Amino acid sequence: MKSKAHQRYKLFDGTRVPGVTTITGQLDKPFLIKWANDLGLAGFDSAKFRDDKGDIGTLAHEMIVAHLSKREPDTSDYSKNQIDAAENSFLSYLEWEKQHKIEAIYTELSRVSELHQYGGTLDFYGLVDGTPELIDFKTGKGIYPEFWFQVSAYGNLLLQPIQRYRILNIPRTEDESFKEEVKTDLSLHFEAFLKLLDFYYLNKRINRK
Repeated sequence: MKSKAHQRYKLFDGTRVPGVTTITGQLDKPFLIKWANDLGLAGFDSAKFRDDKGDIGTLAHEMIVAHLSKREPDTSDYSKNQIDAAENSFLSYLEWEKQHKIEAIYTELSRVSELHQYGGTLDFYGLVDGTPELIDFKTGKGIYPEFWFQVSAYGNLLLQPIQRYRILNIPRTEDESFKEEVKTDLSLHFEAFLKLLDFYYLNKRINRK
């Protein structure tokens, strides 16, 4: 189940193309450098700590999407402690859901843009309180600007009417908090994403030489 993070995307002719997170992953993330440094000063192995929290986040994400898809989540690759932590995250999501009427149309939908040559898998598209909305589920310490570049790219792949875009940040541990942000127009964010996409392909050409 963890291998879903390594989704491969191909054009109709079989050409492999990058995923949305690969494109936005080109951006510097100074908050991660500080986070790793703080852990090191506290005596923790940041790589192991990141992997464990990453697995908790991946499973929490799976639980949420499975719930929306009306299927059982796959927890087979996780430890009991990770499952318990992910269930706490899932409960945080359910508290949010109680405040809204949710009607899923697509969950875990993978699409590829033949025009722009990239792929992506969106978490949720459907009606939230009667309004067409695309939601991206995140786990971690906050909502960062590059997340909106990702969401704009998913919106472009969807080819469906979207009136609202929402990011839900679901806490994994007690030192994290539930956050949400909502936007109605991501046109500039998609322009920025396309610049990153151009850089990705240009950099590949440079490296080939």
